[in-house]
Amino acid sequence: MIDVRPAASRGHFNFGWLDTWHSFSFGDYHDPARVQFRALRVINEDRVEPGQGFGMHGHRDMEILTWVLEGELAHTDSMGHQQGLRPGSAQAMSAGTGVRHSEFNRSSREQVHLLQIWLLPDREGHTPRYQEAAFADADLRNRLGLIASRDGAGGSVLLHQDVEVRVARLDPGASVRHGFQADRHGYVQVARGSVTLNGRTLQAGDGAALSGEPEAVLAAPEASEVLLFDLA
Repeated sequence: MIDVRPAASRGHFNFGWLDTWHSFSFGDYHDPARVQFRALRVINEDRVEPGQGFGMHGHRDMEILTWVLEGELAHTDSMGHQQGLRPGSAQAMSAGTGVRHSEFNRSSREQVHLLQIWLLPDREGHTPRYQEAAFADADLRNRLGLIASRDGAGGSVLLHQDVEVRVARLDPGASVRHGFQADRHGYVQVARGSVTLNGRTLQAGDGAALSGEPEAVLAAPEASEVLLFDLA
C-alpha cells in the first residue's frame, strides 16, 4: 500500500521570516490522521529569510536530523557546538535528557532552504549527542546514499532508532530502487523536482508512506532530490 501525502495538503504557515510546511502535526497545525508514521514524527520544509532563524530553545527525547537543500544554516547548542551546515551535510542531534539549540540563516542575502526531521527515539533518557557528516555529490548522485542510521554504517550520522535515511540526487532519466524486508515500512519525501514511485507520480513537497511494498522504485523525469526512510 502507498499512501500519498500531496504537498499542498500539508500544514502551512508564513511568518514573514519563515515559510514552513509541515508533513505531520506540528505546533499549531494538527491533523489526527497525520500525527506520525512509525517512528517518523516530523518533516518540516523550512525557508528562512536572510539573517533570521530559530532562537535558543529546548528539546527532550527526540532524534533531530537536518538536511539543507540550499544556503547555509548556523547551528549553536548547549553542548558547545557551533557549526555551519551546507547542502551535502547531515546534522543529527539526539536531544535525550535535554538540550538547547538555535538555528539561523548565516547569509545576509539569500534564503536557507532545509528539511528538519524528527524521529522518536528507541527509549527515553539518552545522553544528548551531536554529530555531523559531509557527503560528496558522488555519494548521492543517481544512488540512494545512506546519510543516517542506527549503527553509523558507511559514515552516516547516528540516530537512536531502527531507521535508515537515504538521499538520492537523480539526473533526468535516472532511476534507483530500494528493497524492504517483509516487516519494514518506507516513507519517501520529494525535496525537489519530481519522481515516479512504483509508477505513481510525486511532485516536489509530496510524501508517500509505504507498507507491505517489497521495494520502492524511484524514477526521475527531471533533475530531482528525494529522501527515503526505511523504518521498523
